[in-house]
Amino acid sequence: MDLVVRKKEFFHELQLFQGIVERKNTIPVLANVLLEAEGDKGRMVATDLEVALDVRFSAKVKKGGTLTLPAKKLFEIVRALPDTNITIREEGQGVVKVSADNFESRIKTLPRQDFPTLPKADNKEISKLPGQTFRDLITRTQFAITGEDTRYFLNGALFYFTADALTLVATDGHRLALITGKQKSGEKTKKGKGEAPRVILPRKTLTELAKLLTEDVKEIGYQQSENHLFFEVGDRVLISRMIDGQFPAYERVIPKGNDKAVEFDNDRLTAAIKRVAVLSNERSKAVKIQISKNKVEITSNSPDVGEASEELDVQYTGDSVQICLNADYMLDFLGVVETDSVRFEFKDETTQAVMQPVGLEGYDYTYVIMPMRI
Repeated sequence: MDLVVRKKEFFHELQLFQGIVERKNTIPVLANVLLEAEGDKGRMVATDLEVALDVRFSAKVKKGGTLTLPAKKLFEIVRALPDTNITIREEGQGVVKVSADNFESRIKTLPRQDFPTLPKADNKEISKLPGQTFRDLITRTQFAITGEDTRYFLNGALFYFTADALTLVATDGHRLALITGKQKSGEKTKKGKGEAPRVILPRKTLTELAKLLTEDVKEIGYQQSENHLFFEVGDRVLISRMIDGQFPAYERVIPKGNDKAVEFDNDRLTAAIKRVAVLSNERSKAVKIQISKNKVEITSNSPDVGEASEELDVQYTGDSVQICLNADYMLDFLGVVETDSVRFEFKDETTQAVMQPVGLEGYDYTYVIMPMRI
C-alpha cells in the first residue's frame, strides 16, 4: 500500500474512531484500525465486536492494499503533524511508514487476516430518518441509561419509530426519560411500512452516533438485520449489535394521578439546586423540596458537613407537599431541555415526580424521578 491523505480530513476521521477502539482487550488486533486503499478512496474500519465504524475518505492512492495500524498511536502521530499531506506506505515485514514533510515514523502492523469481518445488512430496505431529531432524542435520554446495572437490557435505550415520529426511552430504575420527536411535513420516515420493530440501542452506540450527527446531517439511513443495526451517515456507517432482552414496560412507571403542578424558571431552578446540593449527602445527593402556597423551599442536610436552603417564588395555591429527590437527576434533565420554563408535576412524597419542558416545539418529553425516603 502507498497512499497520500490530507492531514485535516484524515485526522477528523481518526477522531471518530477513538471512542470505538478499546484500550484494553484480549484480542490485540481490535486495538487497530483496518486501512484500505483503492482508486481515489481510502477506507478505515474499527470495531470492539459490539460497535463498529466504517468510513470512506478521499485519498491519492499510488498502490492499493489493506493493512492494520494501532488506532491510538496513529491518532497521536497525525494530531501532532502540521496541516499538510501525509504519506502512508507499507514497507514489508510488518512495518508501515507514516511520513509528512521532514517527519518520518515506522509503525508495526498486525496481520489484516486477524481483523474481524463486519456484519452486513441482510435486507435492502433502508429507512430514512431525520438526523437532527435523532440527535435531540439521544441528547435528552442517554444520561438516564445505567452504566453498571447487571440487568443488561437497561444498559441501552429503547428505540422505535412510525411514519410520523421517533421515540427513545431510557431508564436506570430510578428515573426515566421518554421523548418522542414529531417529524415535520416533508421529512416523514421514508419506508414501505413506515415503522420498524422496537430495538434496544447500547449506550456506546448512542454516544458514537451522536458524534456523527453534526448540524449539517439532515437525514440518515437505517437498516436492521437479525442481530445488528446499521446507521448510514454520509460516507460513514455505524454498525451496532442489538441488546437482546425485554425492555421494561415503561408506560407503567409514568404516574397518571399527579394532580399538582408548579412551573419554574429553568435557570433559576438550576442555580438553586446546584447551590443547595453542595451540602447534600455525597452518596444520595438528596434535596428536599417543600412546596406550599406561592413558595418552594429547596433544602439539603448532611450530618457531617452542614445544611443549606433556598427559597423560590412560584404560582401555587394547592395543598402543601414535601418530596425528596436526587439533585443530580434533576440537573441532568434541566441541562438538556433548552426551554426557559419547566413544569414540575407531583402528588405526594411517595409518588413519582414528573418534569416536562414548557414550550418545546416538535417534541413530547417526559422525565420521571422516583422519590427518596425523607
